[in-house]
Amino acid sequence: MGLLGSLKSLFGGGGDGQDGRAGDAVDYNGFQIQPSPERRDGGWNTAGVISKTIDGEEKEHRFIRVDTHSNLDDAVSFSITKAQQIIDEQGDNIFRSKR
Repeated sequence: MGLLGSLKSLFGGGGDGQDGRAGDAVDYNGFQIQPSPERRDGGWNTAGVISKTIDGEEKEHRFIRVDTHSNLDDAVSFSITKAQQIIDEQGDNIFRSKR
């Protein structure tokens, strides 16, 4: 891997083109979950986007965890489970800006 490839990996561009929307969106308690596992070092990291329309405005919360899975299907499934856990624990507070 050359210098450019190393820099892409360092700053999140080192995937194999399979990052992004990896599974169907799921509705959960008024939230929308879009699983989006990221390919890293021969495995898949848990990741996704939780969204909800509040007062007519679309809100998004992106998450990524270091949990690694050997295949995409397991990563999608666990990304949904993790998003549900985040929603159950934080609800609409996940959209509050951090200061």
